[in-house]
Amino acid sequence: MARPADYYKTLGVDRKASQEEVKKAYRKLARQYHPDTNKDAGAEGRFKQISEAYDVLGDPEKRKRYDRGTSVFGQANPFGGGTAGAPAGDYGSFSDILTGIFNTTGGRGGTRTKPAAERGRDLETTVTLSFEQAIEGAQVPVSIATHAACTTCRGTGARPGTSPMVCPVCQGRGVESQGQGLFSITRPCARCGGSGTVIEEPCATCGGQGRLRELKKYRVNIPPGVKEGSRIRLPGKGEAGLRGGPAGDLFVICHVTESPIFQRKGDHLEVEVPVTIGEAVGGADVEVPTLHGTKKLRVPGGTKHGTVQRLRGEGPPVLGKGPSRRGDIHYRFVIDVPRELSAEQREALDALSRTMNGNPRERLMRDARETSSHPPAG
Repeated sequence: MARPADYYKTLGVDRKASQEEVKKAYRKLARQYHPDTNKDAGAEGRFKQISEAYDVLGDPEKRKRYDRGTSVFGQANPFGGGTAGAPAGDYGSFSDILTGIFNTTGGRGGTRTKPAAERGRDLETTVTLSFEQAIEGAQVPVSIATHAACTTCRGTGARPGTSPMVCPVCQGRGVESQGQGLFSITRPCARCGGSGTVIEEPCATCGGQGRLRELKKYRVNIPPGVKEGSRIRLPGKGEAGLRGGPAGDLFVICHVTESPIFQRKGDHLEVEVPVTIGEAVGGADVEVPTLHGTKKLRVPGGTKHGTVQRLRGEGPPVLGKGPSRRGDIHYRFVIDVPRELSAEQREALDALSRTMNGNPRERLMRDARETSSHPPAG
């Protein structure tokens, strides 16, 4: 048997790494080697290795079994202690058989019920969208490494023309009993590993596992209005179920590139609009960008720096509120103060200053003088 991969080395993390650190390492490598964006030779194979490693280390229970070096298959695992490891990617496939270990009964023999169907694991992948795609919606390709039933043996694990047989040792119960005086201790059958069946002639394609690691490709409809970090759920597109169980779901995490014009503020957008001193003081009609062209906004005379106007319903679609519900666009006026003035501009500004009445700091200084003349008691 080929030596199993060191999953910690594959993800580039320490064996003591937290689950969050494992997840971050997986996401970083998955983006780097994702076959939708990385066309280098070997990228797809590397992506499968990364996904296989995360399939085990990303699941706390599978990771514990991997670290212990034990699995329900009873094979040696070079990366853990004790007995151990299932074939790569299949940790926990028969976890239900462990329920029979060390169970005591009032008599000999014990019984084993048919393994229950198990729902497949949920999977996760990421897509990067342009700002426009996030606003308008798009259809994007995604690829995900997952397990699928072997097409050669149709998931049985046995060579075509043959089928798994009832284990002759445990007679299909999946457990063996060892007498201990008045009691008996049951443990997984050493012959069949607890499955209750044996495969005399394994499928050459999957090696008797009944499923293969493969790269599945989908086209995902991204609804209009998604934000950074939005999760799109694809029911039934996750890991295949075990023993006839339903498949898990696939979650697509959206990353949205920034716009040079619009900033996302919840369900709304914000735009900074520079205005001149003259426009702010005297008022003006200015042209501003929208998601679908431009519009005119009135800047009232005496507008202060940071004043906000909004266009209702001109913003992005509000996800989950129907196609007609849209946010607003907030326009924040920013007075553009020139760093340098020409001689003509300086003369005009001086003339304007002479015509202005009053001192805008008069009240501030009066309050300051009153405060200083009445120091606090104490």
